Amino acid sequence: MRTSSFDAQITAVVFDAEGAIFALGDGSVRFEGGEFSAAHDGAILCAVAHPSGDGVVTGGDDGRLIWHRRTDAGVLATSAKGQWIDAVDASAESGLIAFSAGKTLTVLDAKDAGFRRDFQHERTVSGVAFEPRGRRIATSTYGGAALWFARIAEQKPTFLKWAGSHTAVTFSPDGAFVVTAMQDSQLHGWRLKDQKNMRMGGYPSKVRAFSFLSNGQLLATSGAQGAVLWPFVGANGPMGREATEIGFDEGSLVALVASQPKQGVLAAGLNDGRVWLADPAGQGLNFLKAERGAPITALAMSPDATRVAWADEDGNAGVSTL
Repeated sequence: MRTSSFDAQITAVVFDAEGAIFALGDGSVRFEGGEFSAAHDGAILCAVAHPSGDGVVTGGDDGRLIWHRRTDAGVLATSAKGQWIDAVDASAESGLIAFSAGKTLTVLDAKDAGFRRDFQHERTVSGVAFEPRGRRIATSTYGGAALWFARIAEQKPTFLKWAGSHTAVTFSPDGAFVVTAMQDSQLHGWRLKDQKNMRMGGYPSKVRAFSFLSNGQLLATSGAQGAVLWPFVGANGPMGREATEIGFDEGSLVALVASQPKQGVLAAGLNDGRVWLADPAGQGLNFLKAERGAPITALAMSPDATRVAWADEDGNAGVSTL
């Protein structure tokens, strides 16, 4: 395992085609190979790998969306009135990038600098996610989730309603379900073909991360003493079925999870600084970082599921080859 230590808290980590990239609270980006970018004037709040696989796209509290590569960095867009950019996602399939600032969802085309779509919401947008093909976008907001067609300028979204504050959103890898995390320590889901609701509760703390694995048959989440696994097999997904839990430890909470949809392994970062890897179909945990310390604040798995990168609240970071 390669380890590093930075002077600022790491707010996100992603993998591009070449390696791990760390985004920091001081506005800088650090590449695993040592390259450095400091294009933001303020903290980085969100990050995603660029659709091309080269570098990282970050949103900051300076209202700028920036593409950082190992050789240079450039501003892709700015938010209206300099509002904080809170969430970002990108689609390698469609080449689109989407970000939220305040009540606005903005869509860009990585290959067309003149393309921009701005979609307005009644409440603040907290999360953004592309469907697997990259043609539609889900946003989480107060009262539910909105579905937008990414390229159509004038449209009314499909709104998936559920009372409460929704803080993050994802699509299932088959595009059949949308799932949100909620402020009150639960998930909520919808089956898109009939908008049937799925209540997914029972968490002792707020769910900060979720990730699909095992060819989309499992959704792993943080927010409990182990990693919670919801079954997404068949047309009904988790409806009428119980979640399972792996890596249960009464003395700690899983703060973050990371996986890849087509792969069968799961990484978890704990609030006591440890990081483990597990195969839900197998037995036992493989601790990538066994020593306790500051809570894990960033976690990512490489696209081929052969490497895991993590960072903690004190600015310590590591990359493990599995």
